[in-house]
Amino acid sequence: MAVTVVTAMLLAEAQVSQAQTCNPGQLSPCLGAIMSSTPPSTTCCSKLKEQEPCLCGYLKDPSLKQFVSSPGATKVARDCGVPYPSC
Repeated sequence: MAVTVVTAMLLAEAQVSQAQTCNPGQLSPCLGAIMSSTPPSTTCCSKLKEQEPCLCGYLKDPSLKQFVSSPGATKVARDCGVPYPSC
């Protein structure tokens, strides 16, 4: 399943209509925490904070929405202190 997430993130990278800094592949350090109950790493939280302005765009992208809106992703955002966007 993690391979599917990474593949979807990489394929959607070109489809996300955000600033050039938006790159869902940058969130790959968060995959372990999203897929399990392990706490997010410092690297994950750092990348998530960098990508915070992009989250609404990811939620609007059909190929990313299911991952960004998953319970694991919302938990990781909360644990990292990143507010879940209300787009």
